[in-house]
Amino acid sequence: MRHFNKGSAFPENERAEFKLHGLLPPNIQSLDEQVRRAYEQYSSRPDDLAKNTFMASMKAQNEVLYYKLLETHIKEMFSIIYTPTEGDAIENYSRLFRKPEGCFLNIRDQASIEECLSSFGNEEDVDYIVVSDGEEILGIGDQGVGAILISIAKLVLTTLCAGIHPARQLPVVLDCGTDNERLLNDDLYLGLRQKRVRGEEYDEFVDRFIQVAQQRFPKAYIHFEDFGLNNAKRILDKYRSQIPCFNDDIQGTGCVTLAAMLAALHVSEVKLEDVRIVIFGSGTAGTGIADQIADTIATETRKSKEDASKQIWCIDKPGLLVKSMADSLTPAQTPFAREDTEWPEEQHKDLYSVIHNIKPHVLIGTSTKPKAFSEEIIREMARHVDRPIIFPLSNPTRLHEAQPQDIYNWSNGKALVATGSPFPPVEYHGMSYEIAECNNSTCFPGIGLGAVLSRSRLVSKKMLVAAVEALKARSPALKDPRLPLLPDVADVREISVDIAAAVIKCSVAEELAQEEDIPSDDADLKEWIRAQMWEPVYRSLVR
Repeated sequence: MRHFNKGSAFPENERAEFKLHGLLPPNIQSLDEQVRRAYEQYSSRPDDLAKNTFMASMKAQNEVLYYKLLETHIKEMFSIIYTPTEGDAIENYSRLFRKPEGCFLNIRDQASIEECLSSFGNEEDVDYIVVSDGEEILGIGDQGVGAILISIAKLVLTTLCAGIHPARQLPVVLDCGTDNERLLNDDLYLGLRQKRVRGEEYDEFVDRFIQVAQQRFPKAYIHFEDFGLNNAKRILDKYRSQIPCFNDDIQGTGCVTLAAMLAALHVSEVKLEDVRIVIFGSGTAGTGIADQIADTIATETRKSKEDASKQIWCIDKPGLLVKSMADSLTPAQTPFAREDTEWPEEQHKDLYSVIHNIKPHVLIGTSTKPKAFSEEIIREMARHVDRPIIFPLSNPTRLHEAQPQDIYNWSNGKALVATGSPFPPVEYHGMSYEIAECNNSTCFPGIGLGAVLSRSRLVSKKMLVAAVEALKARSPALKDPRLPLLPDVADVREISVDIAAAVIKCSVAEELAQEEDIPSDDADLKEWIRAQMWEPVYRSLVR
């Protein structure tokens, strides 16, 4: 089994006990030596997708070695095991398929959900479930059954970044069919070959999964991933008051973006109650960010959520969201629609007009519309505020709204920038500036770790605000405004400890925590958390 395999690192006593002599070469190697060999093999692969496939194969064989290799080369390999390369792997799932991993549930066989989940253990065996229906994957849209890979990738990150035990996780795909014609016409496609099911039957499928998962694994935390625009927030809102659940596209993206924004507001000396924000792209991510910002403004300034939402202007394909669009607005967009009387029709058709009229401090892009933040728009922002805060967040890199180097050039070096993918440092007037990455992986693993360790009954809004404050406190820009707005992913394990501690303290204060004897002292709490985080080391095996 991959959880126990040590390959060439099995010591002599275990080789004898488990009759491995003759099955392994005689030289016993250390984990570090195995990592060195594995990295050479990884580096020899011709392209990023081949490297991704190599890593998937290693994970299936030797989990400790897989995670130790990732931990050793985390910055280099992050884009291989997650965005953007994981998107390529998902698009080619049925063609690259070698060995199944995770739980495959399909809408045409709902009667077997309980039997399927029972294959993954008993009530004490699962802490963390990631589930996706594959409708909106990483900016590449509907990928059907290939969504199992995004569930797997997210769980890899919870282990790598927060020490969630890899044997206590469960990746799930809810196969409801697909509207992706390329997949439907592909003879090798492994999922249901039919159009995506929607409506009542879909809702019954999701609900049945939730109910059975809760019965089978009553302590498990459920993480929703890459559900479609019309379902993501609706499903989250339905279950967030019933079970400990989280949607990374909505809440994770919102939290990490908000942490970067709060750090930028500190640098620019703009108060939260005064900030004006434009969000370009009002899908799941954009409205999730808007909702998280509004929650935080309301919590920190004691404004109502409705008044807090008035500091945010959301733009989507038809233009600025206004109330006359009611029939076409999603439930997530509705709270941010403006009064039509504020906006003569000719003034809300394009981003430049909104920027010109609003004079925002913050511009956030989640549109997947490349180069949408033009020179004209950046210069218009910089004309009205001292330090424009500009976050082109769309993934993958080719879909970014603007390049960081251009933003610095067009704003005369005044902009505070964070992106959705890693970018190299930019040069401006002889100075080099590192670019912060709004990487959800600095946030969602710590939130999940805190919820799992406290056995929190729910994930409350205050717990998310606490997570944001913990992440913001790690911002290098708070000490030097020339440094990035968010910490480096290389420090993610200790960041996760800070976030988990903040989440646990909030869960205890709100009387949501069910775990007993949680330390109340900050230092003791963090040591308690660290002691329960899984590390990629070989453990002694006994029969």
